[in-house]
Amino acid sequence: MDEVLDRIPLLAGLPRTVEELPGGLTNRNYKVSVPGAAYVVRVPASEGGLLGIDRDAEHANSIAAERAGVGAPVHAYLRELGVLVVGYLPGRTFTEADLRDSANLPRVAEACQRLHTGPRFSRDFDMFEIQKGYLKIVQSRNFRLPAKYRDFEPQVGQIREALKVQDEGTVPCNNDLLPGNFIDDGERLWLIDYEYSGNNDACFELGNIWSESDLSLEQLEELVTAYYGRRLRNRIARARLLGLMSKYGWTLWAAIQDGANESIDFDFWSWGMEKYERAMAEFTGPALPVLLDEATRPD
Repeated sequence: MDEVLDRIPLLAGLPRTVEELPGGLTNRNYKVSVPGAAYVVRVPASEGGLLGIDRDAEHANSIAAERAGVGAPVHAYLRELGVLVVGYLPGRTFTEADLRDSANLPRVAEACQRLHTGPRFSRDFDMFEIQKGYLKIVQSRNFRLPAKYRDFEPQVGQIREALKVQDEGTVPCNNDLLPGNFIDDGERLWLIDYEYSGNNDACFELGNIWSESDLSLEQLEELVTAYYGRRLRNRIARARLLGLMSKYGWTLWAAIQDGANESIDFDFWSWGMEKYERAMAEFTGPALPVLLDEATRPD
């Protein structure tokens, strides 16, 4: 680690303390403190290309998020190593309990709005295309595929067609807002980690938040209503359908990590199967036809 830090001009030659931060399923994150300042150094810990991670895009989009006033300041980037250095944001990292607290949902919506109205990102993110790409990787490398995974392709096609009707274009999205990617400084929320960032449907961001923290349907409605300023049935349905697609797509992310990542001690398969089981319940449940209809209607 010292060899990496010595290649970063603002850290080289200074007395420093290094603390590994918890979390991170594709990186190792270190808090590096030097006299008068603290930084987070993100070092890749997996083959990002398999997962669709573009380190150059992550760097560019992190700068855009900083300009939007919602991301940490970007201080350095070692392109040849994929190492990103951002400012350390003092504050409390969110937990699932924080996101399940309805009092925080308007704050979450406001942070997303700040990002979404900021500078465009350098690439796009479409979970339908990401999922197809992940599936090709899983099959070509003979990684484990969950049972009956491809049986739901007809429903995926129906969802994709329904979402075209009320499509409002894309905005810069983080696309990976797990609880640990929210930092609360006591006044406002910051959004970190732009590995999967790209211009996307705003409702994917909201639906993915719902999915990742397993919020209730009532909380999803609260979040979408706070974001748009009024209750819009088609946007609520859209966020729920895209949240379903996030579960279905990230299941294969986990299958790839399970087959390819040996550097992080984590049960990726169980993590992915939990998402897949929830996705199956929605694909086969009675609500899907209703959601498909509501997503196509003007509110």
